Amino acid sequence: MNLKSIGYAMGVTILAAACNQHKTQVTESGLKYQIFEHEDKAKKAKLGDIMTFHFVLKNGSDSTLRDTYKEGAPQKMVLQAPQYKGSFEEGLALLASGDSAKISINADSMFAKIGQPMPPMIKKGSDLSFTVKVVSVLSPEEFQKQLSESVNKQKTIDAKVIDDYLAKNNLKAKAQKTASGLAYVDDVVGTGDSPKAGDNVKVHYTGKLLDGKVFDSSKNGGRPPIDFQVGVGMVIPGWEEGIMLMKKGGKRTLIIPSGLAYGAEGSPGTIPANSVLLFDVELVDFGKAPAQQPGPPTR
Repeated sequence: MNLKSIGYAMGVTILAAACNQHKTQVTESGLKYQIFEHEDKAKKAKLGDIMTFHFVLKNGSDSTLRDTYKEGAPQKMVLQAPQYKGSFEEGLALLASGDSAKISINADSMFAKIGQPMPPMIKKGSDLSFTVKVVSVLSPEEFQKQLSESVNKQKTIDAKVIDDYLAKNNLKAKAQKTASGLAYVDDVVGTGDSPKAGDNVKVHYTGKLLDGKVFDSSKNGGRPPIDFQVGVGMVIPGWEEGIMLMKKGGKRTLIIPSGLAYGAEGSPGTIPANSVLLFDVELVDFGKAPAQQPGPPTR
């Protein structure tokens, strides 16, 4: 066989392998999937691992229902045993770090298994397709180590961002900081005591990004102040700390590092990942939370 023939044979082999790689395959449970990219030596996911991945979800009409690329942050998920045969988790379990694939799920089966009605944009008998790109596969120990390193690094970054913001806006002399990294500037100090953990507080607020863009406000449309128990995990940590340092009638701007706000996840479509946030808050009132009524006796 001459070199030309060898080259031709190799080309045919490579082409056949590529076609086979992109071919739609079906598992014994009926799950359909296509592998676009795969590295044999890459770490394959196993139950309990934390998978980080981007995905684009489309319905049977090829309309995009969700796109984590546009949201600006990948999805993180602990890989668990499939809830039912042909589930999305079954498809993820086939993938390794760096893989990209398309996983097709029967919509009827999925909504029947999760006990939810079929949304109007999804037709009965159709498939939902998840085009997935796996960013990483980590054991719980690896994930915790990476998370700790990332949090410490981001805390340093946030501290500089806050210092720069205070300097740029001539607020250094007025601002106070806490050991957690929270900074605040009081406009009105208020009077009396401060709320304690478990108290009910009424708060007006306006939330902004550092560039001044408002992403939420309790004052839109004449809404009343929000009412919640402070110090019990109902709001972000920066709010808990900042509000429990206030007095009734007080007004202040909270400058909250990302670790005390929405962290590396952000809030899709509203708050980018690792964002330092500004909240103008007013402690309208607070008091003891009402005692819970005793429930029926249990056996």
